[in-house]
Amino acid sequence: MGWVKVGLVMAMAVVVMSMGRVVVVDAEDPYRFFDWTVSYGLIYPLGFPQRGILINGQFPGPNIYSVTNDNLIINVHNDLDEPFLLSWNGVQMRKNSYQDGVYGTTCPIPPGKNFTYVFQVKDQIGSFFYFPSLGLHKAAGGFGGLRILSRPLIPVPFPDPSGDLTLLIGDWFKRDHKTLKGIVDRGHKLPLPDALLINGKGHNGSECLMVERGKTYRLRISNVGLQHSLNLRIQGHKLKLVEVEGTHTIQSTYSSLDVHVGQSYSVLVTMDQPDHLDYHIVVSTRFSTKPLTVTATLRYSNSRGGPSEPLPPGPPTDVDWSIEQARSIRTNLTASGPRPNPQGSYHYGRVNISRTIVLESTAGQLNGKQRYAINGVSFVEADTPIKLADYFKIGVFRVGNIPDTPRGGRGAMRQETAVMGADHRAFVEIVFQNREKIIQSYHLDGYSFWVVGMDRGRWTPERRGEYNLWDAVSRCTIQVYPKSWTAMYVALDNVGMWNLRSQSWGRRYLGQQFYVRVHSPVRNEYRLRNEYPLPPNALLCGRADKSSRLSLH
Repeated sequence: MGWVKVGLVMAMAVVVMSMGRVVVVDAEDPYRFFDWTVSYGLIYPLGFPQRGILINGQFPGPNIYSVTNDNLIINVHNDLDEPFLLSWNGVQMRKNSYQDGVYGTTCPIPPGKNFTYVFQVKDQIGSFFYFPSLGLHKAAGGFGGLRILSRPLIPVPFPDPSGDLTLLIGDWFKRDHKTLKGIVDRGHKLPLPDALLINGKGHNGSECLMVERGKTYRLRISNVGLQHSLNLRIQGHKLKLVEVEGTHTIQSTYSSLDVHVGQSYSVLVTMDQPDHLDYHIVVSTRFSTKPLTVTATLRYSNSRGGPSEPLPPGPPTDVDWSIEQARSIRTNLTASGPRPNPQGSYHYGRVNISRTIVLESTAGQLNGKQRYAINGVSFVEADTPIKLADYFKIGVFRVGNIPDTPRGGRGAMRQETAVMGADHRAFVEIVFQNREKIIQSYHLDGYSFWVVGMDRGRWTPERRGEYNLWDAVSRCTIQVYPKSWTAMYVALDNVGMWNLRSQSWGRRYLGQQFYVRVHSPVRNEYRLRNEYPLPPNALLCGRADKSSRLSLH
């Protein structure tokens, strides 16, 4: 893997892509090239051999380093024996949902073939990750960190750290990903994970971070697992939160931090303890019927011994503690974001809501098999990616087949390729209502949203009086506590087809997702202002394959 930064100032650059066609890329900003090979290989996260998904021979995959507005050109060679896709958790893909890397927008890369993702990290900063989005590939690896640094002229609200480290935490299975897929395909729930990993290692203390006393380090923490909420703490050290999924936060200090499935955080940790010892980094499950714990080692350069005992205790087990921590995470209104203006200059709390959407999950048996649904609709993939079907006017889905509010009995559900229509530039309130006894986590591709409220019980319009309309954090993945609700505001300013999904991967695979079609009815000559055209190197599959050949030439 490598990248090349091109400093030539020119209006446009022409890049030849993998299928022999030509793509025009904006080169006023730098662009970085990555060449990745995805393959199977033996990995030993739990001390015995397992089949893992490697990227350039690495597990976890290589980190992506970029700067605001960089153009990323990532050529992915699929050496697996099955189709493969990568998605970019938190990258907004401005006007470019064709590059999103989920099956609803992008054809899978066939075995033995390659595809080149071309996208710009436009007006973004922060900590994110990438992951494989097909089947249960995520249970075998293929994930890695993705960071977007601020441009040099944009001030960051804390001194440069002495080091910038990635911590990928998540749950893990002893069983192969194809075995797990077979279990859910036969109509069963995804089993509980067997272990936890830190940077791909599951033996206590096997992952080691080297530090020096008196220095401050930035840790970028992402929960890349399949279903467990996790808590992270460092023995004897405090975590100063500074950024959440692209938003600089008020710099609150925590003894431990809950990181729910699919979420990313940045913390500063000052090495202010005696340097003759090692210290435990502890990750443990939250709200789980099968508690799991794993440790890594924080090692000072002068350390003469192993970590001291005992392990630092975890936080209280009650949900209220976690809710209060989540409410305390707020935007730093005096800090610049990716642009040289304060993040708080856009007063989301003063914008009139044009639509309220209430989303409620359900779980149950459908035709004798386990399924999950949102508002009674359990998603099934069409035979053609629905973004391509929309482009070529192929009738594989129907806009508006998922309601804005829950309907029918709690156990009632149907299977359909669910697509919710939405107007470009609408300002929408979305409420996630969780009537189940488990914690849930949801993500919306293409967007960040303001988390304005959360609490136990049922949401009603009167709960708006509790909303934070001043400095709510803006992020892309949010948790919903058991028997609770979470509300968010989102400005639909990014045209495209965007996946709204459960981040609990077994639930998503079995139907707990849908797509939001953000549409702008402008004339063709103005459409490029709102959305990029179908890429000339787009892979074609399903019914789009035959119908699109003439259209692309």
